[in-house]
Amino acid sequence: MTGTDHIGFTVPDLDEAERFFVDILGAVHVYTLGPKRADDDFMAMQLGVHPRTEISEIRFYRLGNGGNVELFQYESADGQAPQPRNSDIGGHHLALYVDDLDAAAAYLRANDVEVMGDPVRSAGESAGQRWLYFRSPWGMQFELVSYPDGKAYERHAETTLWHPSRPAE
Repeated sequence: MTGTDHIGFTVPDLDEAERFFVDILGAVHVYTLGPKRADDDFMAMQLGVHPRTEISEIRFYRLGNGGNVELFQYESADGQAPQPRNSDIGGHHLALYVDDLDAAAAYLRANDVEVMGDPVRSAGESAGQRWLYFRSPWGMQFELVSYPDGKAYERHAETTLWHPSRPAE
């Protein structure tokens, strides 16, 4: 394993999701794949969904120095579950690194993005980090995270976490 290639998310409306990822988050659209459907058990065997479920479209984006994002829009043959909370099994969020958390939060608010609370200062091994959650128009949770002067654990760690502003380290 050499690293993360992409993270995939299912969204209710690809055009809305593209506007959010490109216009608000600064992602770059790279390519699109057309519809996928199968008359056999391919969808169930390969993706774990109802066999008659169809993928309407898939779009790929690059996020700055970080990973790639794959967005799916499905036509689910057996309905769709609501957006999971962080506390649910399968709950998730996508954390995006910024150098200036306050400026990024102000930018989100100015663009009518739902920002959840105020910035939080981490403690313990994460001291030096600040973070703040926000939501996409369809309710997916994201996090802004910033630690321009590093985190406390780095002073004694043999291995450090990958840092988006220093991708070669």
